[in-house]
Formats: sequence, structure tokens, C-alpha cells
Amino acid sequence: MPGDFTGIQAGRATSPGSDDDCVTNLVVKREFSAGGVLIRKLKGEWMLAAIRPAGKDPGVWALPKGNIGRGEDLRETARREVHEETGATGRLVEKLGDVRYVYTWDGERIFKVVSFFLLRYSRGRLGELPPETAHEVAEVRWLSLAEAPKLLAYGGERDMAERALASVQRRTL
Repeated sequence: MPGDFTGIQAGRATSPGSDDDCVTNLVVKREFSAGGVLIRKLKGEWMLAAIRPAGKDPGVWALPKGNIGRGEDLRETARREVHEETGATGRLVEKLGDVRYVYTWDGERIFKVVSFFLLRYSRGRLGELPPETAHEVAEVRWLSLAEAPKLLAYGGERDMAERALASVQRRTL
């Protein structure tokens, strides 16, 4: 998927209890991002790189993710975001799936799709972030992959951790 994916989509909604006589046009902005589940085996246990985004309370763990750059492929975005937000890099193993959700920003409803990829750690040190992105992340840590589905803050990301765990259980990485 190339480039800038932000777009506008119009829809229709009716008021509850109406007979379609009150129709409202809704404008929903769409955003597309990519992220990564970076895994590594440490002392015989599979681990996952998790971040605490800047401004979030201690214990709020998430996966690295971000907007797709102009001309960038989803896989490139996932690798870039993992490096920018964790300090480590990895090789692409497979696509794990998409997370879809709606959020509101400045009164505007946004439908977001985040494509997640499984990455096997290759090099780097967690927390050694590039200066231009260090302000986005408060903390980086290896979490047990087996425990990550319980420790990550967001449901869709917990699902991606479960998929990563299933992937390592069915293959030799």
C-alpha cells in the first residue's frame, strides 16, 4: 500500500427512534498505520518489546506503531516504528493482522486501521531511541510473550500478542 492513506468518507446516520426522517451526514476521517510485535528469546523465554507512550501512566504497555510515511510500504513502516520507538530492529516474519477502532480527536471521529507484523529481533538496545522520536516514548521494556496478552493495555494489541505467541509455538524462529 503506497503513500498517504488519510482520506475522508461520508456516511448517513438516523436518530434513534426516528422513521428515517432525521438523517444526518457524518464525516469520518480514516487513518492507516502499521506496527510491530518485536520478539526475542532471552534465557530460554520468548519476550516482546513493549513501550509506555509518553503521557501514559506507569504500567500502560503498548506496541510500537505509527502513521505510514509517504511512499512507504506497510512493512517498512512497521520496521521503522519498531526502531524509532524501541531502539531495536528486527527482520520481518509475517503479518499478524489488523486492528480497527474509532477514536475522537479535537471533536472529530477517526476510523483507524493498524496493520501489525511479527518481527524477530536482530540488533539494537531497548531504550536507545533516535533523538527525533525519543519524546514519544516514556519507557521501553521486554515483557514475557506468554504474559503480554494480559499486560498490554489495548484489546487489539493483546490479540496481536496472542497471535505472535501462537506463531512462535507453531514454528521454529
